[in-house]
Amino acid sequence: MSTLALLVVLLLVVTGVLFLGTIGYLTDRHPRLAEPLGACAAWAAVFVALVALVVALR
Repeated sequence: MSTLALLVVLLLVVTGVLFLGTIGYLTDRHPRLAEPLGACAAWAAVFVALVALVVALR
């Protein structure tokens, strides 16, 4: 795997973790947002699929 691909995967992982952490914080602090933020689970699934695609196409 090239260095560029590794950096892209690392960037995707860091961005995803930060985003999901933010969503978790918002859901914890503002429970009424839990339903609208339920779409975050779908985003997380897409994120995992993208990372798997990048790793598979190396």
